[in-house]
Amino acid sequence: MENTNWVKVYVSFMNHEIEIIKGLLEANEIISVAINKIDSSYTTFGEVELFVKESDILKAIHIIKERKN
Repeated sequence: MENTNWVKVYVSFMNHEIEIIKGLLEANEIISVAINKIDSSYTTFGEVELFVKESDILKAIHIIKERKN
């Protein structure tokens, strides 16, 4: 099994925003993992974190910044 370090590249309070970014990364051949930390009882608390492999961090950050512009 590959020993991979995962790095957080994006955080949002909106799950749909994470899914859009995740799709952009996937279209650019970057594997990402979202961890939903939003409270299931009180959906106004918490956030969703998006992680990529350490080797993909620079490319992922560039893609995310391009989306924001």
